[in-house]
Amino acid sequence: MILFPFNEYWFFYLGFTLFVFAVLALDLGVFHKKAHEVSFKEASIWTSIWIGLAFVFNYLFYLYAHYQFSNNERFTTIPGFNADEQAKTTAFEFLTGFVIEKSLAIDNIFVFAVVFAYFGIPKIYQHRVLFWGILGALFFRAVFIAMGSYLMAYEWVVYFFGALLLLTGLKMFFAGTKTQDLENNFIVRQLKKVFRVHPQIEGQNFFIKKNGLTYVTPLFLALVFLELSDIIFAVDSVPAIFALTKEPLIVFTSNIFAILGLRSMYFMLAGVMDRFVYIKYGLASVLIFVGLKMVYLNHAFGGKFPITWSLSIIAFLIGSSILFSFIKEKINTKKMKTLEVKS
Repeated sequence: MILFPFNEYWFFYLGFTLFVFAVLALDLGVFHKKAHEVSFKEASIWTSIWIGLAFVFNYLFYLYAHYQFSNNERFTTIPGFNADEQAKTTAFEFLTGFVIEKSLAIDNIFVFAVVFAYFGIPKIYQHRVLFWGILGALFFRAVFIAMGSYLMAYEWVVYFFGALLLLTGLKMFFAGTKTQDLENNFIVRQLKKVFRVHPQIEGQNFFIKKNGLTYVTPLFLALVFLELSDIIFAVDSVPAIFALTKEPLIVFTSNIFAILGLRSMYFMLAGVMDRFVYIKYGLASVLIFVGLKMVYLNHAFGGKFPITWSLSIIAFLIGSSILFSFIKEKINTKKMKTLEVKS
């Protein structure tokens, strides 16, 4: 049974969507009206704000779910239905979905860095590109989630995406930390064939006119590449959250909240990403775990693997990969200092 069917809770979707557009308008129209280079301090503050908003929403969502489960006849008439336990489970599902999407978004951040470096996008304009990129990502994620809520009702689709996540995780695990090269990337080659490209950046413009002809700037190419890359990432991330919950409302809200803070998280981590040498293995392990949930673990545990266990396992996998990365960096730093002393 779907706890929050769209036909009954469409107003919740509408209200949440209006809230998202309001904070985005406030972000671009007030706080980032003028193009500027985002500092580590500013990015850290905004990252904390977005995460804080997600936690506030999670608590309010718990209260709302508890009220619905306690007063709606659709639930109160079900024998043995525990409103408090179900509300807690709902809140944990949102939190776990938020954590897993936030974790998988780290891979997007590495792509951001490579794309900006390849197209030569100055830091002062990177926020503008990411803003419109995130806006497009919100639309495409909504489409994927709507499709997923329908397709995941078929068991063979669940197995298919579970196997896909397993294979993706294994591929990522054995690929290690290989540096991405966009020089011969298929998407980049096709973009340059389709659009009339101006070789230089002209301020914060995506399009410019010269001699009566319209040209796209490197900012536009970077934006399109990021949009297409996010669609590819969504093939992994959206089914991953559906493995944790069958509620489209939880998948939608947790996914959107994770994406909203993606820009600030990029600017916060941009200078230290090379330190996370083992993060790929943590992300790969998360995909493998989620794939196992879809093809085996959910069935083995009577239809649903405990959500608190899932949250703990995912936090452990990501946390340990970050911890080992910092330990590795300290060991390398110590070795370098030893070599300098000897020389």
